[in-house]
Amino acid sequence: MLNTLHITTFINRTPPDVYAFASNPENLPSWAAGLARTEVTKQGDAWVAEAPFGKVRITFAPANNFGVLDHDVQLESGVVVHNPMRVVLNGEGSELTFTLFQQPGMSQQQFEEDAQAVAHDLHTLKTLLESES
Repeated sequence: MLNTLHITTFINRTPPDVYAFASNPENLPSWAAGLARTEVTKQGDAWVAEAPFGKVRITFAPANNFGVLDHDVQLESGVVVHNPMRVVLNGEGSELTFTLFQQPGMSQQQFEEDAQAVAHDLHTLKTLLESES
């Protein structure tokens, strides 16, 4: 069993607004620095980007009305990391939750640094979306 951490942020926008923006791979460079430092390009059924840790292939869950933003990230090594992510209604806004798994061989310090990077990305997304409302 892998160690997990649920990283959550409230965004003062409706779930459809958050979902529409966050599910668009072309928006990743504007808020997900931990995943896409550069423009993402479509290659087959995946999106390719340059991440801080190398080139990645990202495959997203099919479009849905349930707020499921799951995505798999294939590293250059071929390892695939599954990233569950959800947006749900919370009052007048949205709760966005990312489930982070501590990968095999990852130290506790690396896991904590990864969690900080995810929290920073979610905060950036929150700032972007709330400034547009």
